[in-house]
Amino acid sequence: MSTAELNGIKLNLISWINQLSDKELISFLDGIRLSRANEDWWNELSTVQKKQILSGIKDADEGKVIDSKDFWKKIKNV
Repeated sequence: MSTAELNGIKLNLISWINQLSDKELISFLDGIRLSRANEDWWNELSTVQKKQILSGIKDADEGKVIDSKDFWKKIKNV
């Protein structure tokens, strides 16, 4: 894709976004923009969140997992 074509697409997107009124879609697009930032989202997590994620990874590495079907069965029976 040439630079001119890329710039044309950008201008079309800007025009389209400028006409949007759907708050959910605007929020979604902003989320994409923020997710593409160079900052690592890991740094934005709290210590508790980081510990929970690392614990989950450890459990998965150790095979301490259940099938999603079994999980949903247990949830329904609670």
